[in-house]
Amino acid sequence: MPLGNYTSQFFANIYLNDLDYFVKHKLKAKYYIRYVDDFVILHKDKKVLEDYKDKITKYLTNLKLELPPDKSQIIPLRNGISFLGYRIFFHYKLLRKRNERKFLKKFNNYLEFYKDEIVSEGEFVNLLRGWFGYALWADTYKFRKSLVKQVNKVRSLEKYKDKFKQYL
Repeated sequence: MPLGNYTSQFFANIYLNDLDYFVKHKLKAKYYIRYVDDFVILHKDKKVLEDYKDKITKYLTNLKLELPPDKSQIIPLRNGISFLGYRIFFHYKLLRKRNERKFLKKFNNYLEFYKDEIVSEGEFVNLLRGWFGYALWADTYKFRKSLVKQVNKVRSLEKYKDKFKQYL
């Protein structure tokens, strides 16, 4: 199935429902999180995680699936885990640097288009609101404030202040 296609997300959720049941009810993993085809299991004992990984690998062969070796790792949480575009640590969450750089490149292009009135104010505000909706779930307060400050140097977004209130 093509990646990013809505049907692939839908079928991943249906197909991997059996995996959810297996991990939660058979393995009894307490801290299991899955989003579409990405999942994380947290446990304080590395041997337990290694056992889970072996059993999940065997279980997935019955579904004609396999864990990608480069993405299925057992790592200490203190090193942070990459999941859904964030670097997640025990007490905080950051955006992945790659996602931040990619957005900044797009933001700077849009800012130039906004300055030159190629992109409308509404389009530009929608770009920011979409990004802020994503970035809000990480520790990004200063970063979001700096973006608004940059935009306000070009042209004030005062009339959109109420739309940004929830993000700042």
